[in-house]
Amino acid sequence: MDSGVPPTRPQQYPVAGRIPLAVVVVDGDGLVSHWSTGARRLFGPTRDEAVGQPAVELLPVSGALAEEGEYEAYDGYGGLGPGLDASLNGLTSYPAAGRARLSEAGRERVDVLWWAYPMVGPGRERLLVLAADAGQFGSEDESVQRIAPGFALHTEFPGFDELARRLPEILPSMSVHESTRIVSQVLELGYPVLEFSHHDRVPVTPDWGVPRRAERLARQRAAQAAAAAGESVDEADLEQDLEYAAVRERLEFLNEVSGRIGSSLDLARTIQEVSAAVVPRFTDVAGTYLREQVIAGEGFPDGPPDATTLWHRVAVEHVDEPGRWDDVVPVGESMPFPVHTPFFQCMTTGDPVLVPRISEQMGTAIASQFDKRDIRPLISGRSMLVVPLKARNVVLGFMILLRHAERALFNDMDRVTGAELAARAGLVLDNARMYTYQENVAETLQDSMLPQVTPRMAGCDTATRYLPGTLLGRVGGDWFDSVKLPGSRIALVVGDVMGHGLNSAAMMGQLRTAVQTMAALDLPPEQLLRNLDDLAQRLGEHYLATCLYAVYDPIRNELRMANAGHVPPVIVRAADGRSELLDLPTGAPIGVGGVPFESVKVPVFPGDRLVMCTDGLVEVRGEDIGVGLATLCESAAHPAASMDDACDTIIRALNTRGGRKDDVALLMARLNGIDAESVAAWELSLEPREAARARRLVRGQLRSWGLAELSATLELLVSEVVTNAVRHAHGRRAELRLVRAGSLLCEVADEDHTLPTLLEARPGDELGRGLRVVSSLAREWGTSRTSEGKTVWFELPLP
Repeated sequence: MDSGVPPTRPQQYPVAGRIPLAVVVVDGDGLVSHWSTGARRLFGPTRDEAVGQPAVELLPVSGALAEEGEYEAYDGYGGLGPGLDASLNGLTSYPAAGRARLSEAGRERVDVLWWAYPMVGPGRERLLVLAADAGQFGSEDESVQRIAPGFALHTEFPGFDELARRLPEILPSMSVHESTRIVSQVLELGYPVLEFSHHDRVPVTPDWGVPRRAERLARQRAAQAAAAAGESVDEADLEQDLEYAAVRERLEFLNEVSGRIGSSLDLARTIQEVSAAVVPRFTDVAGTYLREQVIAGEGFPDGPPDATTLWHRVAVEHVDEPGRWDDVVPVGESMPFPVHTPFFQCMTTGDPVLVPRISEQMGTAIASQFDKRDIRPLISGRSMLVVPLKARNVVLGFMILLRHAERALFNDMDRVTGAELAARAGLVLDNARMYTYQENVAETLQDSMLPQVTPRMAGCDTATRYLPGTLLGRVGGDWFDSVKLPGSRIALVVGDVMGHGLNSAAMMGQLRTAVQTMAALDLPPEQLLRNLDDLAQRLGEHYLATCLYAVYDPIRNELRMANAGHVPPVIVRAADGRSELLDLPTGAPIGVGGVPFESVKVPVFPGDRLVMCTDGLVEVRGEDIGVGLATLCESAAHPAASMDDACDTIIRALNTRGGRKDDVALLMARLNGIDAESVAAWELSLEPREAARARRLVRGQLRSWGLAELSATLELLVSEVVTNAVRHAHGRRAELRLVRAGSLLCEVADEDHTLPTLLEARPGDELGRGLRVVSSLAREWGTSRTSEGKTVWFELPLP
């Protein structure tokens, strides 16, 4: 039943979602080329009546029509720039927004929010105007100012084609061809289009100071309060309220920016967040520059900057046409700034520098720094604010903020706001810088302590993996290593210092060096662990570590292993692909002291794989370690195309389980063996004639192996090494051995423990050149002590 009382509009509140829109497209002549159904509902004229008509006659603009009283246009939308007429007449080249009131006779008064987006492209369309009934957003409080059309590529529409297809569904009466045209142009600009959310902001910066809407509301409230009290408006109180409104607006902005920056400790991401936070809300263009030391991930910059300091342009954010700034001021460029520039003043004083309007003279002076590029069209006539990015009273960088000529100039209040903004951004950047620096130090330290294990050695291929326990603690005590031993043998070791951080890494470095040294002495595995235990006790009572040490003999196809409280290794048999944990005497951790170590011999076959790892891979808090060991055996037996693939398979199988906090070191060795036909050995007596015999022996062996082209070099080097043994060894016999594997290895072993040294022979000296010749011609060479004496060896690459 009609009561005769017009229904009141129910109060609505701002929510994220789609709002009915009026969509109007204006061509280069200012005529309407598209008028949506929403535009007819909001403004009245039909599509046929609107298309082809001047847009200024149909839309709520500030101008003649407002003076006649048909429209009351005002900038009550937070002081968001010029009225709609400026956009319709082509006076602005950046997005604008505002609020207007429709007061036509015979219809209810309607408040309209509008947004105008300039368009680029080959078509005639030059402006997209979106408008909506402000009542759809709720009451006239400040929450209205937080609504903006916010369609972008991160919404539910994955791309251009899908957007063009869906656009007619959202905007009735628009054809697919028209929607494709509009979408292509708007996406070319990169501005938001359609979707509303109260979390978004209008892509135009307010004219800071007191917004006219806030001023009007403040005056209304003051008048209402005075009328209720029967008093007149106190101008002083009103000014105080206006000042409070302005300060509150600033604080809200700073609070919002603070929430948007510093979401991660990644330096590059932080830089982008800082730049994007101020555009377009506070400025139209933001260029961020950082000092060279900050970008390089080095320590804190030393000393104040000067005219020679290089500044890296790390970000340029703007609302201009895409690509307009890219060629003139590309990101990544480094440059100093002369003394006469406002940039130099900012970076040396640490204070913001305000240039209300860049004059032609200043624009020319700034442009002179850019070789063969004219930057004046981009900066002349614009308002500029340069703010320092500081931390601990040191300037890390600065931001150059520019406003378009159409917008309000930067003022003293903007300078204060910019300084506070830069201070917060500087702290965030410094935190990211410090984290990046510490992360680089940690990675460098860890990389320097972890060896570069040779993937291919005689009779053995290896692959390794290292994973830090946490992102914040990349330095740990886990390590792996491989050491060449006499007799074509290879030592393989994996260790784990208990604990984390620098102390564990330092101890790891000491133990790894000790293992390298003692392995070169060819100590048996059990004796090496015994000596390592003694060393750990001398280093300190809190030094504890586990260690697994294995010596592989590819000629005998044998492993000799000893364990000091470490995770047992896995052997994967090549014959049937079966994997098993090797049952070794466990032993106590290194550093306990007084505990004997035992070694065992394990026969292996060519193609078998040995997997050694630290407990961080198989142990998870709250889970029995047997589960991890079983998973290790199963994943190690999985077929793989390469050693690296096999390692990755193990990591994937075990690292996906939740709860891993420890570091992981993984060493895998494929035990290829060396067949008997690739080994030749001869016993020599330590007599002068044996050098000639050694040359004959290796010459004949190379012919049988089809390597005669190496004879000249090998004979010369063998002659030098055997002659050294004849002259200096205090024994009766020596052994010469050739091994053909990945390279040609030659070893001469004798019974003397004194290692030869490389000498610098003078022109008149008759001796001292033998090892110099070996060092010059061999790909690699060395000497090692053995239990029986010493071994001198060298390698030649196979042709």
